[in-house]
Amino acid sequence: MAILSTLPLAHEQIAAPTTHPWRLISLWHLTSLDAPTVAVVWMLGFAGAARVRLPVWLPIVLALAAWSFYIGDRLLDAHNARTPLRERHHFHWRHRRIFLPIAIMSAAVGLALVFHSMPLAARERNSVLAAAALAYFGSVHFPGRTSLRRFKIPKELLVGILFTLACAAPVLARIAGPETTDRRLGLFPALLCFTALAWLNCHAIESWESAIEEGNVAIRNLGLGLAAIVLLAAGIEVGVHDLRVAALLAAAALSAFFLAWLDRQRSALDAITLRAAADLVLLTPVLLLTARFFGL
Repeated sequence: MAILSTLPLAHEQIAAPTTHPWRLISLWHLTSLDAPTVAVVWMLGFAGAARVRLPVWLPIVLALAAWSFYIGDRLLDAHNARTPLRERHHFHWRHRRIFLPIAIMSAAVGLALVFHSMPLAARERNSVLAAAALAYFGSVHFPGRTSLRRFKIPKELLVGILFTLACAAPVLARIAGPETTDRRLGLFPALLCFTALAWLNCHAIESWESAIEEGNVAIRNLGLGLAAIVLLAAGIEVGVHDLRVAALLAAAALSAFFLAWLDRQRSALDAITLRAAADLVLLTPVLLLTARFFGL
């Protein structure tokens, strides 16, 4: 997925996907709707695992914030380009008269919902995460005006941490009851595994788009290794009878396996399809949401 544009930009000659479903999925990516979709699915997945009911406005705020954030990221990449861009940047720049008002409106509606519906204490907690995300955004697009670059955290890892925390923080804040601490700690393995999954998504896309070592199997091995580790964690959760967390971990393992599979198939896919598919495979928690909807 990539969860932010963390890649060195390079020119990309792209043939449009020929099948109708892949055209829709590619448009989902090109319009920056992929990140908001993944964010909402992950948030609902964490909420289901923690047995927390979220107010309807919370996923809406997360989706609007992610969409405005990613549109701004693409437009600033295109505006400040010092090297050739990728198709997602060209697409946003060609349609900037549409995307810029959408980003502004999404941010405004999201802020209005926050001030209308979010308690003051929650706003103060979430402001720390928002400040960290804005600091990262500034370090990418205005490197001369921020000191964040002095920290040696890899961009892909930082993106994975921020993205996963944005999805999970509202859930963690709403865990209540006599065993609040234990329930929050019980969700910790899922937080670690989904952070690793977000990092792997960013790392894989950077490797694919940068054409690093054409025959390299590192992404494949990382994906299979992460899938095995997460499945082991799921087995441990089954042993302690936390089946919801175990199911969420199994969904993360499936996503990691699919990323490894995409690495194997990358030569057969055009650049946009591969990029869109890398985000599509992060939606596996929707299987759990669907099962719960039907009472399975």
